[in-house]
Amino acid sequence: MRRFMERIRQRLGVRMRSALAAAAVVAVASMLTGVTFVIAARVILTRNVDQSASDRAAQVAGALDDEEALSAVMRPSLRDRTIVQVLDSNGKVLQASALIAGAQPISTLRPQPAQTKREQRRLSVAHDEYFRITALGVTTPTGPRTILAGQSIDEIDDGTEAAIGALAIGLPLLTITVGVATFLFVGRTLRPVDAMRQQAETITGHNLHTRLPVPPTTDEIAALATTMNTMLDRIETATETQRRFVADASHELRSPLSTVLAGLDLLTPNPHIERMRRESERMARLIADLLLLARVDEHTLHLRREDVDLDDLVYTERERLHTQHPNLHITTHTNPVRISGDPHHLQRALRNLVDNAARHATTTIDMTVRTHHNTAEITITDDGPGIPAPDRHRIFDRFVRLDEDRSRTAGGTGLGLPIARDITTAHGGTLTAEQAPGGGALLRLRLPVTR
Repeated sequence: MRRFMERIRQRLGVRMRSALAAAAVVAVASMLTGVTFVIAARVILTRNVDQSASDRAAQVAGALDDEEALSAVMRPSLRDRTIVQVLDSNGKVLQASALIAGAQPISTLRPQPAQTKREQRRLSVAHDEYFRITALGVTTPTGPRTILAGQSIDEIDDGTEAAIGALAIGLPLLTITVGVATFLFVGRTLRPVDAMRQQAETITGHNLHTRLPVPPTTDEIAALATTMNTMLDRIETATETQRRFVADASHELRSPLSTVLAGLDLLTPNPHIERMRRESERMARLIADLLLLARVDEHTLHLRREDVDLDDLVYTERERLHTQHPNLHITTHTNPVRISGDPHHLQRALRNLVDNAARHATTTIDMTVRTHHNTAEITITDDGPGIPAPDRHRIFDRFVRLDEDRSRTAGGTGLGLPIARDITTAHGGTLTAEQAPGGGALLRLRLPVTR
């Protein structure tokens, strides 16, 4: 049940949740208020009926000694729905209203003199209606008398039904009105938040100078926007400092590294010198990668557009792999595919993908080039251990290397695949990692075809 409620809360936005909550509170409060109102109204109407019956009984009691006055009092008016009986001490009806003339006593109540009792009964002599009956005991010169005054409760039922009908119509309308008003009001209140969200979605590492719109108010939303912009200021400053450091450090390291490589060329070759050369070349590649990433982060990747034959790039990488990895079996399946792009950067992206496959392949690497629905597609497959499903997105993050690829001998720096992805994205394409049909890893590069 808790999971179900969590899913409902996630699907409903703040506006809808607020509207539903307000409507629910108003509905419950209105229902309780309505029930209380109906009960209170019925109690008041019942008291009014009892008071009317008591007044009528008192009038009859005051006229018992005067026959003419008694007859006048017993005669009902046009709107009077009160019935009256006068009983002697034995319970015999001495006087009665015309509506119940000749009927038996309408109540069994027999109060003592100056005492009043009440009850509610259905009277068959009055069309089976319910009456509130007041019994008053009085003393007369001819003996004790009991006056029974009955008042119909139709007005109580009519009043209660009217109140319930009004509540049945008014409460849903009130609930709907409050819910709609809350939805609109909360939507208006959250409009600046939505503007902030839309602006925040456009902020990336390339436009950290962008700031969130601050509403012209002094409420919590304005304070939130100001705080977020202050945070963006700190992030932009820290990012610019980091980029500047990476670019400056990489640039400054190129000259001494070139001197080291030139010096190694002058030394007599031996295993130790060869190891130093490999490490120096690895460092040179790392510095070049860092410089490229620094340029991408700062100004995005600058592309020199021209026609590029992807099949020629694949053939070039195949020949390079044959030379550097003679132990690997390399197969290619290519179709002539031409796109518009930067040949230097595309060659670098493809080289990074091929080098990644060569580091993990056991015996075989397969490269294919084809077109599919106006999209050029290059796939590079190896028969290595493959990439676990949870890591197929993570490997394109910078400096990410899987556990089996953390050794220096593997030669990976964790920058090859991120650079390949950045180059692909700059060309309007996508780069994804999948599981090869026969096991191993499959890297799929898609680029738009020139029309």
